[in-house]
Amino acid sequence: MATERTVYVLDDDDAVLRSLERLLSSANFKPITFDHPSVFLTAAKTFKTGCVLLDVRLPGMSGLEVQTQLMKMRNDLAVIVVTGQGDIQTAVRAMKAGAADFLEKPYSDHALLGSIEVAFATENQYNRDHDIADAIRRIATLSPREREVLDGLLAGRPNKLIAYDLGISVRTVEVHRARMMERLGVRQLAEVIRLGVMARLNAPLPTDRQKG
Repeated sequence: MATERTVYVLDDDDAVLRSLERLLSSANFKPITFDHPSVFLTAAKTFKTGCVLLDVRLPGMSGLEVQTQLMKMRNDLAVIVVTGQGDIQTAVRAMKAGAADFLEKPYSDHALLGSIEVAFATENQYNRDHDIADAIRRIATLSPREREVLDGLLAGRPNKLIAYDLGISVRTVEVHRARMMERLGVRQLAEVIRLGVMARLNAPLPTDRQKG
């Protein structure tokens, strides 16, 4: 049904909204767009089931603040948060607050549509629990050093600071990061962050220092 394919989009850029309307319509979604947080939140009370595409940078209120208020009103909408490139801390906060996924700008049409499809497919709690269990299983395959590098990434630290914290070279961090992504079976940093955050929704990821 059409209501099951509705995507509510909040972005203050009219050009972006028009582009998303065309893209989503072409992919058989029903886009409903908003350009201001207050208008979106007022209308959200009447939303039917669907997916929310939420930009972080908005006038008068951040996307994370909008997400918080939305989640207080209802928790039956899958939220995808759009962040600036490399804004890992915001992505982590969004996922911990219940976002189904996040996208880094600039993102491809394929990545956006894929994320929305996954959000619709994982709306219920069973699927979310399954995703968390899968993330925990995959994170458990990492070596202790790879786990420490992941912890640094989840904290929003660049490779240089991770190297300083661990007392190793930047090049070594890059090697561990590449091996970590290969072991997890992902190609993009956003996927690594998503797995790390999903795992932490259930339990903290211990490091060697915490074990000791």
